[in-house]
Amino acid sequence: MASWISMDEACRLLGVRPQTVYAYVSRGKLEVAPDPADTRRSLYRAEDVAALAKRKQAGRKHETLAANTLFGSEPSIPTALCAFFRERPYYRGQDAVELARAAHLEDVARLLWDAEQPADFSCATPMRSGKPGRVAAFTALAGLAASGHSIRGRLTRVLHTEGQGLVGLLANAFGAQPGRQPLHLRFAQGWKQTPRVAELLRTAMVLLVDHELTSSAFVARIAASTGASLPACLLAGLTTLSGPLHGDASGRVQALFSEVERLGDDQVLAHYLSTGMPLAGFGHHLYPEGDPRAAALLALFEPPRVIARFIEKVTRETGLRPNIDVALAALVAHHRLPADAAFGLFATARSVGLLAHSLEQLGGTQVIRPRGRYVGPVPELAQQAKA
Repeated sequence: MASWISMDEACRLLGVRPQTVYAYVSRGKLEVAPDPADTRRSLYRAEDVAALAKRKQAGRKHETLAANTLFGSEPSIPTALCAFFRERPYYRGQDAVELARAAHLEDVARLLWDAEQPADFSCATPMRSGKPGRVAAFTALAGLAASGHSIRGRLTRVLHTEGQGLVGLLANAFGAQPGRQPLHLRFAQGWKQTPRVAELLRTAMVLLVDHELTSSAFVARIAASTGASLPACLLAGLTTLSGPLHGDASGRVQALFSEVERLGDDQVLAHYLSTGMPLAGFGHHLYPEGDPRAAALLALFEPPRVIARFIEKVTRETGLRPNIDVALAALVAHHRLPADAAFGLFATARSVGLLAHSLEQLGGTQVIRPRGRYVGPVPELAQQAKA
C-alpha cells in the first residue's frame, strides 16, 4: 500500500522549495492526493519522493536546476494555467479533453484569463482585402505591435478587451467570417463548411488552447516581462509557434500524407522504417501511451481511407501513436479545408493561451533574462593583462 507525506516532508527529503514540488507534480513525476484530514492540503506519494531523492543523490539534479534557474534546458516558471496529470492536460485544474466535449473557445478564454465575462471575439477590426492566411495574420499583428501600449499600468479588464480583439483579428485573417457568432461557427462559414464540421473545429481549438510552458509561451512571457505591448507579446509567441518543430508541425504531417497519397502507404512506411527517419506527428514525449487530444479528435471523424490505413500501420509497426498534429492534418484532408487551416486553427486557439501567459506574467516584477555561458575564444585583452 502506498504511503503519503506532507509538502514540508517532501521538500525536506528532496531539498527543494514547494514550487519545485509543484513542477514535479505537473510533469507526472509525483503523485498527489488530497489530505483526508484537511482537504485544503495535499499529500505526496512517499515512494515517488524517494525515487526522486535517489536520482538526485546519483548526481542527476536537472529538474532542481531547471526549477530554480534558467540555466537548465527546461526553464521552470510558476503558472496556474495548464499542467499535466496522469498524462492529460488540465486548464486551471479542469480536464482539457473533457472541456472539449462542449466548451467553446470563448468559454476557455474566460477560464484561462480569469475574466468576469465570457470572451467576445467579434470586436476585431475587419481585415483589409487580401488572401487569408498567416501572411495576413502576422502583418496585421505586426502593425499593432509596432504602435501598441505597454501592458504595464493598465487595468486587467482593459487588457482582456484588447486581447479579445487580437484573437478576433487573427481569426479573421485566417479566413473566419466576421460576425458575432462563436469562432468555430465563423471559421466554418468562412471555409464554407457544415455545422457538423464546425463542431470538429470547436473541439480542435479547445484542445489546442494551451500546453503548459511551451517555447512560444516562454517567449511571450519574456516579452511580457519587459512590459511590451499585448500584440507584441502575442506576435513574439506566434512567430515561435510558427516553427515546424512546434505549432506548424501539422505542415510536416500534411507533407507526409501527400507522400502517402502519391506513393502508397506501404512504400512510404517502408522507406521511413528502413532509413530510420522519424515520422512526423507520431509519438509525444509527454504522452508515452498516446496523445489524449489526438484520440479525442480522431474519434469524432473518419480520416480518408489511405490516411487511416497509414496511421494504423505506423502505430502497429512502431508502437507510436498519432499526436494532435496528425489529427489536425487528417481533419484538413478529410474536409478539404484551406491549405493553411491547420496552422490557422492552432494559432488562433493558442493565441488565447499565449495571452493568458502574458497576463499571468504581469504578476512578476523582474525581467526574464537568462545568462549565456560563454564558450568562445578568450579575449586578447585578457591575455595581455595576464602577461
